Amino acid sequence: METTVTQDFANGAATGAVSTVYIIIALVMYVLLVIANWKIFTKAGEAGWKSLIPFYSTYIYVKIVDGNGWKFLLLLIPIVNIVYFIILDIKTAKAFGKGTGFTVGLIFLTNIFTLILGFGSAQYIGPNGVAQQQ
Repeated sequence: METTVTQDFANGAATGAVSTVYIIIALVMYVLLVIANWKIFTKAGEAGWKSLIPFYSTYIYVKIVDGNGWKFLLLLIPIVNIVYFIILDIKTAKAFGKGTGFTVGLIFLTNIFTLILGFGSAQYIGPNGVAQQQ
């Protein structure tokens, strides 16, 4: 069975269209996650722009949910980083007054639950769910 130039062109055009749609969806999701992270930082009393800077944003995020930002260095250690990511998800849920179900959602559906946290009505309590004394 031979393919013609027309069939090859049609297949290539279809693949290109699907790729374009995928890229657009990925970009929209990325922009929504950037805005959600900005809002999460703002809810925690940090400047939203801090969520845009690589490494520094991770330091601030760990400081927000765990209380000690320098623990973000644990994320650089193989195997330890996986365990600490799960611990951070648990602490994130606590810091915003959420329960076990939200924690499971953060672990398995991170992007969706980040959007819920950023755009939802969750209020920041404090690192580890403990209110800070002013």
